[in-house]
Amino acid sequence: MKAVSKNILITGVSTGIGYGAVRQFVGRGYTVFGSVRTQTDADRLQAEFGDKFIPLLFDVTDANAVAEAARFVTERLAGSGLGGLINNAGIAIGGPLQHQPVATIRQHFDVNVLGLIQVTQAFLPLLGARDNHPVQPGRIQNISSVNGQVAIPFMGAYVGSKHAVEGLSHSLRRELVLFGIKVIIVGPGAVKTPIWGKGTDISSYTTTAYYPAMKRFLTQVEAAENKGLSIDYLGERLVDIHETAQPRIRYALVPHKLTGWILPRLLPARALDWILGRISGLTPPK
Repeated sequence: MKAVSKNILITGVSTGIGYGAVRQFVGRGYTVFGSVRTQTDADRLQAEFGDKFIPLLFDVTDANAVAEAARFVTERLAGSGLGGLINNAGIAIGGPLQHQPVATIRQHFDVNVLGLIQVTQAFLPLLGARDNHPVQPGRIQNISSVNGQVAIPFMGAYVGSKHAVEGLSHSLRRELVLFGIKVIIVGPGAVKTPIWGKGTDISSYTTTAYYPAMKRFLTQVEAAENKGLSIDYLGERLVDIHETAQPRIRYALVPHKLTGWILPRLLPARALDWILGRISGLTPPK
């Protein structure tokens, strides 16, 4: 029986879920290749995690840099393979779709969708999509979001990109059965990392009718982040999912699961429209 590789690749590890995942995988004896976009982050993480962390300096949208990283990892593994790929890198910039610049909307798809595909294609041979793979086939975890299935206001570009990630993941899972590579969707809810707060500047919407609701939205996002799951908890779950012999197709890692995941998907769409409208301030009281 072929050996199981203890080498993992995680994208977007400088902060947030990716950083928490590195800490947990390294703590369980894995060697982690982690993508960052600056040498400063590479140096910081290597100093913290030691020789179990190998930084890869690339942006997921840069095809040449991704290809060079794949060549480096191939040489570093010296004929072995990767046990897993966690596609975590992503962006989230809030804004009403009526006014959000198309360039910003396109950026979500370039990073969250096309970047994910680009990285996956580059590293699939190391995961087992090749003849005579020397170790057991690896597995892919694609980090989606609760918003990959539940759409809310002011997150349209992000929601659209995560819906795309979910659809692509289902197709990819069915294709990679050929090689024995498992594809798993992981959909976190609120996490204690300021992905929305740091990426959303509402000053450009001050003259729009959406501004009062957007201010309310950012306050709610901040409150949700403060009560969200910790990055270490998410990291632990990603390791657990990676090590599960027969993983589920999709995991919803959502705090307050009944109200944050189950009910929004069970309610009729019009009922959810009304609830979200009242919460956001987009549906004025009569």
